[in-house]
Amino acid sequence: MAGPRRGGRSTGTAPRRRLSPLRCIAIALAAVIVVAGLAVLIFWLAVRPAPVEYTVDGASLRGFNITARGDALNATFDLTLRADNRRNRKVALYYDSFEVAVWYGEQMLAFTEAAPFFQPRRNVTRIEAAPAAREAPLLPDVARNIKHDRSAGELPVEVRVRARIRFKVGVVKTRHYMLRVYCPQVIVKLSSPTSFDRVYCDVDI
Repeated sequence: MAGPRRGGRSTGTAPRRRLSPLRCIAIALAAVIVVAGLAVLIFWLAVRPAPVEYTVDGASLRGFNITARGDALNATFDLTLRADNRRNRKVALYYDSFEVAVWYGEQMLAFTEAAPFFQPRRNVTRIEAAPAAREAPLLPDVARNIKHDRSAGELPVEVRVRARIRFKVGVVKTRHYMLRVYCPQVIVKLSSPTSFDRVYCDVDI
């Protein structure tokens, strides 16, 4: 009579390993990231949004004065900005905030906020802004250089724009993005200007 077999294979089914909760979460997050990346790629290929082009089409100065004591500035800069969205046939923009500042070297001279607005696709929008300085204290070097420029009859400044925007394609609106515009060497005539040379700006989103 044969004895019992030793070392025989078990006929039972091995238990399956269960995924830990952390591993499940990691897999789900990876899937979400992949799907989001594919959605952004498909959106980009379908729409191909182009950057909005910005220029300064006009700049003048009124109420310009530097106080004798304290070197404080009073001035209002009248600016005409041009936002060109004609390259985008499918993309419109919501500007939910729009800030304009005038800089001289490393110091901000004047600031203002424009009202929110909507820019349709294939559109050119002109924004009138008037950043103002009211008893704004100047750094010693800035005050000295501005006085020198005043004697020359013109003031070279930099115009900067910061705006919170959303893109609109059809009925779809994106999340908020920060748009920054840098317009260097905007020459403001201190006398009545007869002409103004358009200044092209750098745009970053």
